[in-house]
Amino acid sequence: MKLMDVVRDALRTKGYAYKTEKSYLGWIRRYIRFHLPNHPRAMGTEGVKKFVTSLAVHGYVSGGTQNQALAALTFLYQVLGIELGDLDIVRAKKDKRLPTVLNVDEVMRVLENMSGVYRIMAEIMYGGGLRLSECLKLRVKDVDLFNRRITLRDTKSNCDRVTCLPSSIIPALQLHLAKVQAQHTEDLANGYGEVELPFALDKKYPRGPFEWGWQYVFPAAQFSTDPRSGHVRRHHVFETSLQRAVKNAARKAKIEKPVGPHTLRHCFATHLLEGGTDIRTIQDLLGHKDLKTTMIYTHVIGGSAVRSPLDRNLEVREGIMRRVVVES
Repeated sequence: MKLMDVVRDALRTKGYAYKTEKSYLGWIRRYIRFHLPNHPRAMGTEGVKKFVTSLAVHGYVSGGTQNQALAALTFLYQVLGIELGDLDIVRAKKDKRLPTVLNVDEVMRVLENMSGVYRIMAEIMYGGGLRLSECLKLRVKDVDLFNRRITLRDTKSNCDRVTCLPSSIIPALQLHLAKVQAQHTEDLANGYGEVELPFALDKKYPRGPFEWGWQYVFPAAQFSTDPRSGHVRRHHVFETSLQRAVKNAARKAKIEKPVGPHTLRHCFATHLLEGGTDIRTIQDLLGHKDLKTTMIYTHVIGGSAVRSPLDRNLEVREGIMRRVVVES
């Protein structure tokens, strides 16, 4: 069996996401090409050091990209049964940038320039602080309309969490779910209606993939073939569709800042903080493991929370001038 097939099987056995699988295999291919004609087994620690260092020195990649490449190669050598030694590599400089955040008026202008299912998705992301992938993977059973909450599973931190569902979007969401359920019923009648289940739950619940509760809240308009199993299914909406819809709405709203779906999550956290919500509560709603990650939003609002000395000095000076005029 070819090396790439062995790595692919190992990734699937360990339950890695398909997106991670593609990313890891891409980095491993680049690594193999970098050291041709040598086999990865012959390169080991020195080969990894040379490749990862070159990404920072010659490729000018970000710290996150370099870490991703290193994770892929570490996995490769785990599959090969080779233990990597000390990796003394040149680290790419980590970016320390503040996230782009819109004010309340800008957010509402973006939402008002959206319509249909994409507006519902954007409002859920802003109203509950969801990541793009969390919104796309949302299942019917995890939306509690009565208690106005959303349960997020299989998240980036591998921890389930609960966030709020805005009351204002419930009527539109109910209508949307009714249409999705009618579509699902029709799919079942036509011999389809299957959805992918996480963690091989389809083995435990054979009828689970066809049940209404497991269906995606935002299914794709067309069927697609699963690249792993070969099953024909209705997957969730593709991420680029929502990304394009948000960017187009921001352009129509004449907002010059770079705006994407994740911007709505940043706005959720910042606006809650500005409204007096406790930072720990925001951390739980966002699903951050480390409070330091959430604390970045205190820096976002820091500039607006402090009154500039220029404004204060001008006000004092105007007061002095008014007194002089009155006394004269």
